[in-house]
Amino acid sequence: MKDMLGREEVLTEKDARELLLKSIESVHLKEAEIEIENSLNRILSRDILSPEDLPSFTRSTVDGFAVRAENTFGATEAMPAYLNISHEILMGEETAFELKAGDAAKIATGGMLPVGSDAVVMFEHCQSIDDKMIEVLKPAAPGENVIHAGEDCKKGDTILTKGHCIRPQDIGALAGLGIIKIWAYEKPKVAIISTGDEVVPLNAPLKPGQVRDINSYNLSGLIELQGGIPVKKGIFPDNYDVLKKVLEESFSEADIIIISGGSSVGTKDLTARLINELGPPGVLFHGVSIKPGKPMIGAIVEGKPVLGLPGHPAAVTVCFELFIKPVLKILAGQKRDSLQGLKKTVRARLSRNISSGSGRQEYVRVMLEERGSEIWAAPVFGKSGLITTLIKAQGTIVITLNKTGLSEGEEVEVELF
Repeated sequence: MKDMLGREEVLTEKDARELLLKSIESVHLKEAEIEIENSLNRILSRDILSPEDLPSFTRSTVDGFAVRAENTFGATEAMPAYLNISHEILMGEETAFELKAGDAAKIATGGMLPVGSDAVVMFEHCQSIDDKMIEVLKPAAPGENVIHAGEDCKKGDTILTKGHCIRPQDIGALAGLGIIKIWAYEKPKVAIISTGDEVVPLNAPLKPGQVRDINSYNLSGLIELQGGIPVKKGIFPDNYDVLKKVLEESFSEADIIIISGGSSVGTKDLTARLINELGPPGVLFHGVSIKPGKPMIGAIVEGKPVLGLPGHPAAVTVCFELFIKPVLKILAGQKRDSLQGLKKTVRARLSRNISSGSGRQEYVRVMLEERGSEIWAAPVFGKSGLITTLIKAQGTIVITLNKTGLSEGEEVEVELF
């Protein structure tokens, strides 16, 4: 049975995404050795093992005095323990002495504990008698205020595992271990092809019936945010030979191809035909039961995703979040079972009634506002071709296929842009 646009089958969002993701499960990802300075948000392609114990020496976590804990047992303010100050331990220096019974060594945070000591008494729990002696007013337990050598990690321990997305704190930990380079998956290159006789470059004079190229700029930003490298191929007319040439060129240099515009059925719709001619298996689906974004095309050509998006800017953003983002993450090395955790959502109350009779899963743009202690979601209404709705909106809410709308005051989940 065909839909009203002549397509044989319109899939649900879930089924369409599953088709795409299953088709790239066996894709071999490229990896490269990179410096940790350039590793933020990259996905590890190999486990990282600690090359050494961390810390490499036992050190103090406070400013105070290194002591033998047994020399402080029973100490109180009324009956302090008296210890001789035998040494001062400076930062960054190796201690070359052994602390004897009845002695204490002045030490700073991070300083190396001397042999014979097993605890540090904080300055606040000591009182100076003179330059050579202190009173300890509170007992210290063995290991108190101390980090032992190898307590953080031991040589050979797995620090980070394959598939992990590198965060700033990870880079700091790697630096602390002396790890300069790591193996990570290469960033996927994403070719962006803008189509349409009506689309013109930003610096071109705008004539009646023409629109400026919005989508390639929007897509470039979205791709960079998700760890990809956008490659804007340019704007091309709805011409078979021209589009075939740029598609073949893009296929040879990119890991993902996005065609913006030309996905709706019409006399100039060449996208699906050209994709099928590019190579097997070709188009997996042409049409998804979502609004906006119904004319979406999903295809795989010899292991590479090729995606045809509607020309309307709002539909482009919705389709990117639903389909391109998870594909991009997997090709960047993200584990599939962790994709759900990528979504950033907030709970909010709906500020007004919204009706839906489209028979599609509808994505409604909303902006957020605070009312007292609660967050409210206000719908940003407008057709998918309107640009300013994207600027005003901070996320989307979903009206599922089996619902005819949402009610004012109803709690909703907002997926943030």
